[in-house]
Amino acid sequence: MVQYAVTLKDGDWTVFCDGQAMEHGMSRSAAVQLAKDLAFEAEERGDPVELLIQGYYGDLSRKLSGGDGG
Repeated sequence: MVQYAVTLKDGDWTVFCDGQAMEHGMSRSAAVQLAKDLAFEAEERGDPVELLIQGYYGDLSRKLSGGDGG
């Protein structure tokens, strides 16, 4: 499973892949779009994906895909 996350870290929105920061210093909308694009690419390869997105108030949304059409 590949995990992508968008969180507010040190005052910047950051995109993580499997716990490693990939991009930082982004607007929230740009970070969310990047994470969604990366998740879509992973799903296209057949990888199961977990997408975690932090909201402006600290709430967290979680989406799972099974990959491989599942």
